[in-house]
Amino acid sequence: MLKIAVASEEKMVAGHFGHCSNFNIFDVEDGKIMKEESIANPGHKPGFLPNFLNDMGVKVVISGGMGGGAIEIFNEKNIEVITGATGEAKAAVEAYVAGNLKSTGSVCNKHEHHGECGNH
Repeated sequence: MLKIAVASEEKMVAGHFGHCSNFNIFDVEDGKIMKEESIANPGHKPGFLPNFLNDMGVKVVISGGMGGGAIEIFNEKNIEVITGATGEAKAAVEAYVAGNLKSTGSVCNKHEHHGECGNH
């Protein structure tokens, strides 16, 4: 079973990981989505969300953009990070499972939250 989290705004991929409204969590087995659930973002504190998702058993995180600090923590925990995704969360997961979604390496440095994101 592979657990994939998509930083989302409802059912759409969020442009920014830490400030998403929810995470759509997908359990994938044999290339098929077996379970889908949505959980509210518990809050944006530096270093918190990567540990929160790791504790849930997430192995892949998909987002539009993400700060370098969060990416580093995910990498330390051997969680794959896919950035640059857009569109519907479920479609992004289906594309990932099919091998058609690759990370653009999009790291948030300067954006609408500049100065308040810190290290994500």
